[in-house]
Order: sequence, then C-alpha cells, then structure tokens
Amino acid sequence: MASLEQGLAVIRDAASALPAMPGVYRMLGANGRALYIGKARSLRARVGQYTQTRHLSVRLQRMVAAVQRVEVLHTRTEAEALLLEANLIKAERPPCNILLRDDKSFPHILLRADHAFPQLLKHRGAQNTLGRYYGPFPGVGDVNRVLAALHKAFLLRNCSDSVFAGRTRPCLQYHIGRCTAPCVGYVDPRGYAEQVGQAQAFLEGRSREVQAALAAQMEAASARQDYEAAARYRDRLRALNSVSARQDVDSATLGDVDAFALIQSDTRVCVNAVFVRGGQVLGARPFFPRHASGESRGSVLSAFLAQFYTSRPPPPEVVLSDAPDDTYLLCQALSARVGRKVSLAVPQRGARRNLLDFARLGADRALARERSARAGHAGGMAALAAFMGLDKPPQRVEIYDNSHTSGQEAMGAMVVAGPEGFCKKAYRKITLRESAPGDDYGAMGEVLSRRLRGGQDLPDLIIVDGGAGHLAVARRAVEAARLDIPLLAVAKGPERNAGLEALHKIGHKSVSLAHNDPLLHHIQRLRDEAHRFAIGAHRARRQKRMEGSALDAIPGVGPARRRTLLRHFGSVRAVADAPEEELARLPGISKTLAAQIRASIYQIYSTFN
Repeated sequence: MASLEQGLAVIRDAASALPAMPGVYRMLGANGRALYIGKARSLRARVGQYTQTRHLSVRLQRMVAAVQRVEVLHTRTEAEALLLEANLIKAERPPCNILLRDDKSFPHILLRADHAFPQLLKHRGAQNTLGRYYGPFPGVGDVNRVLAALHKAFLLRNCSDSVFAGRTRPCLQYHIGRCTAPCVGYVDPRGYAEQVGQAQAFLEGRSREVQAALAAQMEAASARQDYEAAARYRDRLRALNSVSARQDVDSATLGDVDAFALIQSDTRVCVNAVFVRGGQVLGARPFFPRHASGESRGSVLSAFLAQFYTSRPPPPEVVLSDAPDDTYLLCQALSARVGRKVSLAVPQRGARRNLLDFARLGADRALARERSARAGHAGGMAALAAFMGLDKPPQRVEIYDNSHTSGQEAMGAMVVAGPEGFCKKAYRKITLRESAPGDDYGAMGEVLSRRLRGGQDLPDLIIVDGGAGHLAVARRAVEAARLDIPLLAVAKGPERNAGLEALHKIGHKSVSLAHNDPLLHHIQRLRDEAHRFAIGAHRARRQKRMEGSALDAIPGVGPARRRTLLRHFGSVRAVADAPEEELARLPGISKTLAAQIRASIYQIYSTFN
C-alpha cells in the first residue's frame, strides 16, 4: 500500500497544478518511461480521477502505484488531444494502455500516372509516386491475387521503366496474354489508355460496366466469326469473374466502407476489420489488442480506432459492432485529419448490417483459431518443460541458428518464444565477425557468447539448431558466462528429413521422438522459425552487399554519380537492366562510362547468380 499511497500523492500534487483545459497526460515510471498516456477535455479533472482508485481496474491501480511523475501536453481542442494521444501511444507503447499490436502499413495497388504507358503494380509504404492508389488490402496475398487477375483482364505492363525503355521485342508477358507490348509499339497510347480506363473503372467499383463492355466485345467478335479474339475476351471476363466471385457479402451498394466487429472472451479480445472499396470487399484482417481484457467494448473500440487511423486515412464511412466511447469526438478528430466528413455508425439493418455480420463471423472464427493456437503452444511448452526436467513451463525460450553462403555474409539469428507464442520484438540478428568463414561451431559459439555477455532478459531454455558438437559449443558459452541455463540441440535427421530429428541434452544420449509426437512438432516449429529468420537476415545482408558494392567498385563512379544513378533508376538492379543509351543520357555519364557501368554490374550479377 505504501507504493500506492506514494503514487496517489504524486497524482494529487500534479492534478492540483493543472489547468482545466484540453491536453494529453503521460504517467511516468521510475525510469522515465511512460506507463500510461491519456487525453482529457479538462486535464485537472481527468488526472484527478485517478485518485479514486475504487473506480479503477486492477491494471490501472498497478499503474497508479508505479507513477513517479506526471507530464502534460496542452492542445487547443479535445479532438487534437485525441489525435496526439493516439500518436504518442503508437510511438511509446506504454504498458498500461490498450495497444494495437500489428501497426504495419497495408499494401495497395498503384496505377501510375507519371508515364505514357502506366504500370499496374503492388505498393506498400509512403504514397509518393504520382498515380491512383487502391486499397488497403489486408495482406500481400490478397494484392497478388487481384493483380494477377487484373493483368489477365486488362493486359497492362508490370515491368520497370528501364526494362520498358530497353525492350526491342515483346517479353514473355505478351506471349502468355498478359500485356499488349506497348514497349515495342504493338499498341498505341490511345489504345493503351483505353485499357487503363477499363482497369481504373473496375478498381473504382464499376465492375458490372466493365464486364458488360467485355461481354459485348466478345459477342461482336463471335458474330463476325473471329473466334480467337472472342476467346481472348472470354478469358479476360473469366479473370474479372474470379475476383468478383470471391465476394462473400453483397457489397455493390456500399462504396468505400471499413467495418470493425469486436468479439471478447474471458482473456482475449479480437477486432476483425473488413475493407470495402468501390463496392468490392478487399479482404479482412483480425487484430488482437493487448491489455484489452476486462475493458468495456466501447473503450476498446475507441482506443483501437484512434491508433488504427494514425497512419491510414479513414474512408467516409466506418461501421462498428458497438458504439465507441467518445463517438462524436472520434468523428471530429478523423474528419479533421483527412479534411472531409467521416461518420461512425452501428447499423441495425440493410447491407451495412450484413457486412458487419460478416465481420463478426470472421472475428469469432479468428478468436477460435487464436484460442486453439495458444492452447497448442501452451501444451507444447508444458511438454517441453517435462522433457527438459524443468519445474514449470519456460517463460522465455531462445532458439539460435546461423546462415551463410560458402562462409560469406554469415549471420546468426535468435528468436524468442514466450507463454503466448513468438515474441518478435525480441528477435535479434547478429553479424558474425570473429568466427572463421564456414566454421559453424565457431559461429554458434560467437553468437551465444555475445548474447550472454550482457546478462539481461536471460532465457529459461536455449535451443540450438545442430547436433552434439553444437551442444558442446553452447555449453562452453553458458559456462564461460557463469550461468546455469538448460540446453537442447536439435539435429536434422538422415538426409535432413523432418520427423527424424535427434534431440541432444547434456548428460543424456540423443533421443528421437515419434514422427507424430506433439512435442516433436512443437520443437520443429521453434527450430523452423529460427531457421526462417536466419535465412532472411543472411539474404538481406547478401543483397545489400551485392548492390552496395556493384556501384562502389566501378572506377569513375563516385558518390555524386552513384546518387544520380540511384535517383533516376531507383535500384542497382534497374541500373543493371538499363540500356547504355539511357545511362549515357544522364548528366556526368559519358558513353564510355555507361559501357563500363553495364559491363561491371553485369559481371557482379552473373557471379552472384
């Protein structure tokens, strides 16, 4: 109680000195880290409410007990405070706030407008390229599926500008019927613009209009007995129908809408988001906010929406399963952010209600899958503890692997698993510098020695990808750090067959579990995640080395010319694909240097591949 009284005293003193005006308050702990961030119409009144502990949840009571200082930021309006609060929560991720766990940007489809023959391509990140962006799509798979259908239906190019400029004959995309080959003049700008217009109309929701036009062209071709042309129109129609046929709800009349349905269980909360653009359902994605159990549905949705739209523009209409707290304030803040009206509604009937029911069904299924996965993971951790002779399931398991190509660009990787699954924020990549190239034992020893040197957040169990030799190396690293951490080595089976792994523990003979043993499946899952992360880190470093050295090693190409090349082409790969004539048109690059650049980069890429 002493710490709670101390926290209450800090909050009382801070509240008494605050003005009755809008703003954001930050409850800070002993290390200066924000424990909780909130917004208020009246800072004095809102901060003072935290002294009434009987009205606070257990989570917030613990926060009050840890408070050492209160800081505030003043705003002109409460709507500004709401936006600032969401931005600060996203940046600082305070442990006592409801947090949106997955805040990655969503992919879009980009129809460029800065070229006479525009590309149709996938885009993720800042929308700086001139053109029209369609989305958001929940995942890359959704974008790839739609893009593949659109290329079949509208025959737009997907090659880079440098490849386009250097073509002298049609590429494979033309021969398989996915491009009209504007690069070699098989279609003029006017004809290509008609293709672009059709794609734009489809993406903006006028799908029936586009399908009717293609059907009419197919019938006309068939009437004049041009059956090959009719078959091409038929294939294009089928491609469009493959997109439309996947619509799980009738959304043609909805326009641009986001739908969010919230489902709660005893310990978890799921918010399923469904995106509709141009009357077409682009897909759905479930989210599992942290620190949301025990909170009211309205407060969870309010916090979720504020954070969700900090980096994404909201559509004109958002439909919800429950009314969020401060609905009017959220509408004000979101409208001010995008400069147009944004409405929040809980529909009771019609197409919007059907869309919400679809989102709710997805949330229910996602929560069931999450519950099943968590139960399976918990069971696996309990079985792993029994196998290793631990008193209780480990709270932190670290799994290690290395990756290299003939000893070059060697990288070590550490992934972390906890009671709820993989803790991706704790993953680490280690650039190997001390071990000899190709020395797998030395690499594992270096990774573990460097990891254990700090002595922070030590694991309850270490798993290494390897056999008895790797186990011995891991044991020496742990003993050198004067630690006592259980170790397990997972050796691949004969011919690297999954299901035949040998498990090595210190002081025991190797053990091979039955191929259908749930514990073996759990260990394989942990090992495979480390393997995936290590390979990804190695490939990224290898690609960076290749592209960085490709221009650096060319005589006559200094920092200024390198910047010129990369600004114009965007990447070293695009420079490699560019013809000499285009290189020579850049300022400061002669025909002789252009030929030298082409020859040097070609040699590097050929060696690499």
